[in-house]
Amino acid sequence: MKILAVADTELPYLYEYYNPQRTKDVDLIVSCGDLKAKYLEFLTTVVNRPLIYVRGNHDSHYQTEPPEGCICIEDKIFVYKGLRFFGLGGSRRYNNSPYMYTEREMERRIRRARRRLEVYEGIDILVTHAPASGYGDLEDLPHRGFECFNTFLDCYKPAYMLHGHVHKEYGSDFVVRRTHESGTEIINCYGCQIIDIPDDLVKEPSLQTRRRIRRLTFFEKLKGES
Repeated sequence: MKILAVADTELPYLYEYYNPQRTKDVDLIVSCGDLKAKYLEFLTTVVNRPLIYVRGNHDSHYQTEPPEGCICIEDKIFVYKGLRFFGLGGSRRYNNSPYMYTEREMERRIRRARRRLEVYEGIDILVTHAPASGYGDLEDLPHRGFECFNTFLDCYKPAYMLHGHVHKEYGSDFVVRRTHESGTEIINCYGCQIIDIPDDLVKEPSLQTRRRIRRLTFFEKLKGES
C-alpha cells in the first residue's frame, strides 16, 4: 500500500501546479494537520482516494468549516484495507486555541481510547500532529513533544508514527525518519512524504476480533444516539 502523508505547508506541485505523477499509485492520503480545508478537499478529489486527517494547533477553522469529503480520525481507530490507524491531533498547550493540550490532557485522551485499542488488538499507524518527546521535537513549549506518545509507542508498538508540526526550516538538525526505541518508525510528514507500506503488515483480523469490533461499534453508535 502506498500512502501520501501531508502536513503543515501546501506544495505547489500538489495544488496550483498539480502533477498527477507525484501521486501515482497512491492508495490513501493522510493529513497530519495545519493545512487548509480546501487543500485537503482538492487532494482527495484529484487523487481520487480517501483522505483521513487529524487537526493541527492552527486548524481552529475546522470547527466551522471542516474539510468536506475527508474523514476525521481524532480519538478513533480507522481501518483501511486491513491497516489500523489511530489519530491524536493537536500540540502542546501554549494558548487557548481549541486543539492544544497539556501532557495530562493528552494522557486522558489515550486512556479513554484504551478499550477501543484492546478490542482492535492495537494499531499499525499512529497519526499525530505533534511529535513524541525526544524524537524530532524542539525545546520551546509550542514545539515540545508529548512524553505520553513514547509510552503509547512502547505499549502498542505500531509500525509507524506519522506527525508534522516541526518544520524543516526550524533547524539544521531536521530529520524526516527516526526509529523509536520501541521499533516504531517515526516519520515527520512536513510538506509531504510517500510511504510504501509492506504487504506483510496488512493482516486480516480474526473472526473473534471482527465480532468484538462489531459489538463495540454497535454500542458506540447507541451511545452517540442517546
